[in-house]
Amino acid sequence: MEIRILGPLVLSHAGRTVALTAPKPRSVLALLLLNADQAVQASTLIQDLWGANPPVSARTTLQTYVLQVRKCLGRLLDAAVTEVARRLLVTVPGGYRLGLDATDFDLRTFEQLATTGRRSLAAGEHVEAAALLMRARDLWRGPALADIRAGAVIGPRIKALEQIRLHTVEQCIEARMRLGHHRDVVAELTALMAEHELNENLCAQLMVALHRSGRRQEALLAFHRLRVTMVDELGLEPSTRLRLLQRAILADDPVLAVTPDADGPTRLLDHLVRRAAHGRWPGKADDHRA
Repeated sequence: MEIRILGPLVLSHAGRTVALTAPKPRSVLALLLLNADQAVQASTLIQDLWGANPPVSARTTLQTYVLQVRKCLGRLLDAAVTEVARRLLVTVPGGYRLGLDATDFDLRTFEQLATTGRRSLAAGEHVEAAALLMRARDLWRGPALADIRAGAVIGPRIKALEQIRLHTVEQCIEARMRLGHHRDVVAELTALMAEHELNENLCAQLMVALHRSGRRQEALLAFHRLRVTMVDELGLEPSTRLRLLQRAILADDPVLAVTPDADGPTRLLDHLVRRAAHGRWPGKADDHRA
């Protein structure tokens, strides 16, 4: 069985797909998938479906929704509902558990790839990190559970997943820039900044990528756009780290041109902050790998 939630919900098996059409049973399935192999209390499902004011018949109605999910899984796997209830979507004390031990599940694959990729990046294995993180990134087909109503419980979980997705994308770009692929990431970063206008990490990556692609003026414009948006919407100035990067680009500081594999944007920004703290501004192109 193949389950996809990193985008619209898709259930498939042996080349065919099935779908739940009713919104509330789909929400039940989505919440069980977000907590795969863990017990989900009936009270949690009820809170997601009806909020703080569930109907008197909520538990009975929930049982009906769970039965509909079991029937859907049964159609998909060509299995009896009783078999699904015994082996897949089981009743546990106080709730239900959806077991996906042998299932091709994109969320689980994403988490495994992202975790391994982060470890590789921390270990300096940039080629491996970039490959793993790109595979994790490419599993996403759009917003998680894009076709599911975001209830009181599912909504925050989806937002958390989107934050993890964005962090993974940032780390993927970091790995690629450490390999010197600055021109290759500019278009992706530009699109990401259009979507996340206040994200300083993405802006820093875009500024460095543009500068190292010979597009210094555009790098400075990226900072200007972020600053204007932050001041207008939040009444805040960009962080010290980003302002130091802008100053380095304005000065065409030689530190910006160090060997790429020693210098992703994160390490570069850390170096600029340390250097400013010691009063070395602007400085010579000292080695900031230490």
